[in-house]
Amino acid sequence: MHDESPNRLSDSLETLNARIARLAIGLGVELSDPATLTRLMTMSPRPPVTVDRRMAAPDARVATSAERRASHLWEELRGLVTLRYHVETLSVAENGLAATREMMVQAHQHLMDQGFKAGADGVTAQVWQDLNALPTEKMKHE
Repeated sequence: MHDESPNRLSDSLETLNARIARLAIGLGVELSDPATLTRLMTMSPRPPVTVDRRMAAPDARVATSAERRASHLWEELRGLVTLRYHVETLSVAENGLAATREMMVQAHQHLMDQGFKAGADGVTAQVWQDLNALPTEKMKHE
């Protein structure tokens, strides 16, 4: 693995976390609540718009632009959280737990430096506690 790859991965995590936090704020979702995050991840995909507004009968109910936009944002939020979990999982496999933990800490700190509150991106205090409880390679050899 190239020395540059962990830096790129850290930058990607920072970008993902910032977009997740912005989407959550815009949608009024409190991702710092584990139950809300679970609901987001288990919700059914939003159905596509079946009736185009231009083709609908005068009395048919069609999705407005705002409803359609909100639906797209919910799907984007869910997809980005899933993508972040996938990136973190791959990072642990490729870089190890200690390096992944460090990248996550850097991404989290960058988010805090931008003025986001802790947990705005769905990475809660419990996640940090769980990560800190896991042994690092250094600790295993001591």
